Amino acid sequence: MKLSQQARQQYHRLQAAIARAYGVDSAREEFNVTPSMAQTLNDKITASSTFLARINVIGVSEIKGQKVMMGLNGPATGRTNTNNADRVPRNLLDLDAKGYELFDTHTDVALKFASIDAWAKFKDFAQRYSAAVQRQIALDRIMIGWNGISVAEDTDRTANPLLQDVNKGWLQIAREQAPQQVLTQGTKAAGKIQIGATGDYANLDALVHDVSLMIEEEFRDGGDLVAIIGRDLLAHDKSKLYAKQGDTPSEKERIELAQVVATYGGLPSYTCPFFPSKGVVVTSFDNLSIYFQDDSWRRHLLENPKRSQMEDYNSRNEGYVIEQLGKFAGIEASAVEFV
Repeated sequence: MKLSQQARQQYHRLQAAIARAYGVDSAREEFNVTPSMAQTLNDKITASSTFLARINVIGVSEIKGQKVMMGLNGPATGRTNTNNADRVPRNLLDLDAKGYELFDTHTDVALKFASIDAWAKFKDFAQRYSAAVQRQIALDRIMIGWNGISVAEDTDRTANPLLQDVNKGWLQIAREQAPQQVLTQGTKAAGKIQIGATGDYANLDALVHDVSLMIEEEFRDGGDLVAIIGRDLLAHDKSKLYAKQGDTPSEKERIELAQVVATYGGLPSYTCPFFPSKGVVVTSFDNLSIYFQDDSWRRHLLENPKRSQMEDYNSRNEGYVIEQLGKFAGIEASAVEFV
């Protein structure tokens, strides 16, 4: 199939729009995105996701190095009698030796000529296309953040539909760098975390409370901790509320509007796209980061008549970081069972 004249005009407008946006002569050849343009593009990707807008998405210059965010590791206020001794400032930077490492990451998108033909009637085709790609990059970043366990040389989306082999996400970083911060089993059954009247935890509230106690003490009372909870755990908890109060119209309405339980374990609760369905993580949003190398973004638009499609190649170096490991605690979602 060939592009129609109208579709070809739109495709050329897309190429021209991308070239103008990135300050290059042409998008028909691979080009490097300048750091300032990479930051602008990254800001648009971040803005397309409520979750990414809450955490840190940071451009860095090196592919490997120390963490960027400056966390505090304890109190600094006190008093010294300077007649007897010098005042000694306390180093509050919590820059652990773990650091970060970024990996080559590809987001390659194909758009069939037939789709360009269908979209050709829209004058804002270029904006619609760019917004769709940015939104998918945002979703992919979140998916990897919660499900990534390895960095494969050749990834396999069939075997790893949640992009488990693209990069190591936050849960995997905790497993490797702070295993004591990840609950893998209770006391009732080996390898299981049981929720229910006869289980390790009577309810979700008790589980979240215990996970919050895994946070190192100096971070517990900062007022910024949240509980991120999987949809199956929330659905199970809501179903119990329905069973108990669902016959009362006013209570049923409150349950459906998610107004019955706004907190678990004393913490504000949130859900997140692609978060493990039986998972729990307690942390602060600003303790989660995605780093990208600001001069590594490359892009290339290619017309491929052999496949009757336009191909858009994006690559950059990026990785995931828990800024303060002691401020992160979670559970192994695969171990959870209801009893």
